[in-house]
Amino acid sequence: MQTFTVVTGKVAPMMDANIDTDVIMPKQFLKGIDRQNLDRGLFFDLRLLPDGQPNPEFILNRPEWHGSSFMVVGPNFGCGSSREHAVWGLQQTGIRALIGTSFAGIFADNCQRNGVLLICLTPEQVAEVAAVAGEPQHNTISIDLSVQQIQLDDGRVIGFKLDERNRLALMKGLDAIGVTMEYQGEIRDFEKRYGVGSPWLGIN
Repeated sequence: MQTFTVVTGKVAPMMDANIDTDVIMPKQFLKGIDRQNLDRGLFFDLRLLPDGQPNPEFILNRPEWHGSSFMVVGPNFGCGSSREHAVWGLQQTGIRALIGTSFAGIFADNCQRNGVLLICLTPEQVAEVAAVAGEPQHNTISIDLSVQQIQLDDGRVIGFKLDERNRLALMKGLDAIGVTMEYQGEIRDFEKRYGVGSPWLGIN
């Protein structure tokens, strides 16, 4: 996974409530046996017109928000089915963080395991970020995970809190296996001690 320390980029607003994983990644893109090219499916029905041409009204298609690193979203973003493909598609499109008031539980876990930062703020703070995101001339922000702060274009700073284990894992670019492997020395020491006390197990 990519490390996340300080990231600066555009933020795009998508403020509808209850945007589910079928909207984020429609079912026809779940057939592959790997994670390749899922950026093609991200918000497919919103991003493209019926004739397959890009929808010029869709926020991520508009030049002012094209290439956004962040999205500020409505409540309960990522609800619905547990498809991890939704997070992979966001990641492949270049989305490093989502800012909102609440996220569906399984979606939040999938984001953490794949290096996408979720920031939960109050409704008032989200509205503040959304107002900035809606102004193309001011829609660049910085997120500093080391001090847990969002800096807006005009210098205003919004603080946030993240579970410390999740924060450190994101800063180090570690998934769940990577976090476990940080303790491989202790694990091996335990195995040796346990093997001495339980020789019938054949642990060397």
